[in-house]
Amino acid sequence: MAKQKGVKPIASNRRARHDYFVEETYECGLALHGTEVKSIRQGHVNLKESFARIKDGEAFVESMHISPYEQGNIFNTDPMRPKKLLLHKAEIRKLLQLVQRKGYTLIPLQLYFKDGRVKLELGVCVGKHLHDKRDAAAERDAKMQAARAVRHQAAE
Repeated sequence: MAKQKGVKPIASNRRARHDYFVEETYECGLALHGTEVKSIRQGHVNLKESFARIKDGEAFVESMHISPYEQGNIFNTDPMRPKKLLLHKAEIRKLLQLVQRKGYTLIPLQLYFKDGRVKLELGVCVGKHLHDKRDAAAERDAKMQAARAVRHQAAE
């Protein structure tokens, strides 16, 4: 079987960019079992309400649901088990320092295949307040109205 090239998106956490300001992003691998990879290839993964935690010098993603593989056997794993993130030690130390600051958290933003390997885009995020969400919605509406006006002028 030939090695796959390029990036193929699997799942994204669109709610994360709505609820958080993303300060930095990191690309990391995942330590998965065989049937989990097959289930991910079918797109049976959910990133909603998932988060990452650093424990004993290792990073784990929690609450990421990977549905059991249908053609799997007794070796299917628990869909909600914590999955280990593959990061360099220096990156883990840096993330730990960032998370210990007030209000910062690690949120998985996107899951994708990169050259045949499963990768996770991890964001260092700060929670948005209600007024921040309103500002973002107002800015988005203003951009849409401006684009609509430009299209209307071009049509005339």
